[in-house]
Amino acid sequence: MAKKLPKTDVVVVGLGWAGSIIAKELADEGLNVVGIERGPWRDTARDFNINTVPDELRYVQRQELMLRTRQNTCTMRNNPSQTALPMRSWGSFHPGNGTGGAGNHWAGITFRFQPEEFRLKSHLLERYGSIPDELVLQDWGTTWEEMEPHYMAFERVAGTSGKAGVLNGQRQEGGNPFEGTRSGEYPTPPLRQPYGPVLFADAAKNMGYTPFPVPSSLVSEAYTNQYGVTMGPCTFCGFCTNYGCANYSKASAIVNVLPALLRQENFEARTFCEVLQVNTDNTGKQVTGVTYIDSSGDEWEQPADLVIVAAFTFENVRLMLLSGIGKPYDPVTNSGTTGRNYAYQTANGVTLFFDDKKFNPFIGAGAVGMGIDDFNNDNFDHSGLGFFGGGSIRVTPIGGAPINYHPTPPGSPKWGKGWKEAMVKNYQSTMSIGCEASSYTTRTNYLSLDPNYKDHLGRPLLRITFDFPENDLKMAQYCTGKVAEIAKAMGPREIVAKPTTGHWNSVPYQSSHVVGGFIMGADPSTSSVNKHLQVWDVPNLFVVGASAFPQNPGYNPTGTVGALAFKAAHAIRNFYLKNPGEMISV
Repeated sequence: MAKKLPKTDVVVVGLGWAGSIIAKELADEGLNVVGIERGPWRDTARDFNINTVPDELRYVQRQELMLRTRQNTCTMRNNPSQTALPMRSWGSFHPGNGTGGAGNHWAGITFRFQPEEFRLKSHLLERYGSIPDELVLQDWGTTWEEMEPHYMAFERVAGTSGKAGVLNGQRQEGGNPFEGTRSGEYPTPPLRQPYGPVLFADAAKNMGYTPFPVPSSLVSEAYTNQYGVTMGPCTFCGFCTNYGCANYSKASAIVNVLPALLRQENFEARTFCEVLQVNTDNTGKQVTGVTYIDSSGDEWEQPADLVIVAAFTFENVRLMLLSGIGKPYDPVTNSGTTGRNYAYQTANGVTLFFDDKKFNPFIGAGAVGMGIDDFNNDNFDHSGLGFFGGGSIRVTPIGGAPINYHPTPPGSPKWGKGWKEAMVKNYQSTMSIGCEASSYTTRTNYLSLDPNYKDHLGRPLLRITFDFPENDLKMAQYCTGKVAEIAKAMGPREIVAKPTTGHWNSVPYQSSHVVGGFIMGADPSTSSVNKHLQVWDVPNLFVVGASAFPQNPGYNPTGTVGALAFKAAHAIRNFYLKNPGEMISV
């Protein structure tokens, strides 16, 4: 029997980017907020000290910042006819653990989605007349005009560096010409570019494309955000992706939000506490709080007027399924919403081996580089191509860490003297061009509870049913071909193209950009939350995160997750608190 605690105004589940932002905004409104986090408290000075953080064995090989699979894992299969099996170590993606969540070990790439992406189904039907039967694309139920100020708010929190491409409707030299119009410049200027991105940008420009600095939440200069938190400039140390940042240069909830939030007396954080379910009243139309278990194994009921679920995509969906919120999605009948429209990212790339270049790969950062968007999303004519979607093409050198970075061309020996000679020859003179591409939803890619496997508390694991659709495989071949054309123009000795092919495999790392399963929309029969991230028919419950994406464009998701957090907080502060109930008309 859970012990009942005194009631609070708001419970926030998860203290990553989304949860921390909403907790801060609602605490600023004067509400009493309790934040519940499954993992430990993370602190830059203690956990990411400059003397200990550049440890590849600890943070990459042993995955220090990731959720332990013994705490919770997923099962996976490629299609509904298969029996799913559990993931016993993280490969394909890396769920975070502790305050800051996956935002502690992210790269920092901070794109805004393009205006067309928020009405993708409508846009494609208007332009092309039809969509392949394989795809179940949806509009988001919101617009660029509604999203833009919240993108701006997140970039101000994160200190995002970059160059505007379209400012107040006017094209800006040096920025991304395909972006939606911005109401202001980036908070900090672009980072200085290493040699590889400059070489790529010159080649792309000579081919008629429009390169731009990749927007990055690694700040280029000292910066203080609207919460009064100060960051220091990036030093290109090369220990960024999979690591915390010792320099306070990479934005994260533990750097940019929680230090300010902790100073507020009306906020309390409870770590090492796992929420078991969201509680509802006997009508199922109101939530009454959450039940959680602490590190001692004691169960507690935390009553609240308002519940915000803002965990990682998988846990958002699993918690809704375990709590009986919404109808579970059924791919046979195409009915139900909880678990619907799961999507991923389609990762492609080309490796270039030179004889006459020296890139010094040990210098890098998670989000420094140059990119083009000419073959992303619907920025090019898809007529007759047999697919929709595209990818963000860019060179972003993350740093040549000693254990994992040993580039050798095909045909090189796999060990011994020959392998050493090949690595020495190619270490300084190899670079890569990546293509982070879209993942479009299908009827049989979805999330559900596994009937066979349970966690240590006896609850069903989340089951992932996913495979790359033919649409995305065709897109990957096409876009990787365009990358190879740019690579060839750069004059390397050899190029090796690696488009996504075949079935999704959970073993190799691809990206942590898992989205969908509790999606946004304007129709409660095909979506779980409205445009304010408010759950249909349960007005005092909000579910915020990448779980809201109806599909995934060719961009990293974190900037949009942050914008959605500000969007939900804005709606709660300005509409819900004044008139509690379903916010359909605002």
